This record gives sequence, structure tokens and C-alpha cells, in this order.
Amino acid sequence: MKNELSVLLGKKRMSVSKLSKDTDIAPATLYSLYHEKNKNPDTKTILKLCKYFEVTPNEFFGIEKSVVN
Repeated sequence: MKNELSVLLGKKRMSVSKLSKDTDIAPATLYSLYHEKNKNPDTKTILKLCKYFEVTPNEFFGIEKSVVN
């Protein structure tokens, strides 16, 4: 599933292993998200990552807000 994990890590110049230590999320889970191979990520994991990076789930998944006219 498409997500912005690689971008978020890049902005912080952080490795997946450091993120794993900081969040207690398994490295395998993070690598699968990083490489966009996880088709159905766990909601708790996503929310933990959003809190860590201070982003919304929409921002994490790269969903832009639609403008209502």
C-alpha cells in the first residue's frame, strides 16, 4: 500500500532500525511498509507512526485534501 514512510524517514535522516527502537514496531513490519509491500497494515501500527512523525493518517498515506467548490 502506498505510503510516505520513506519520505518521513528521509526528512528526519533516520533509519528503519532507529524507528523500530523508538516505536517498538518490528523491523520487518517497518521494512514492509517502507517498500510498500504491506497490503493491509495494522491500524495501531499506522496510528503509532502518525503520532511519532506528527502527521495525520491522510498525510502518512499521501492522500491530498480535496478542495470543495
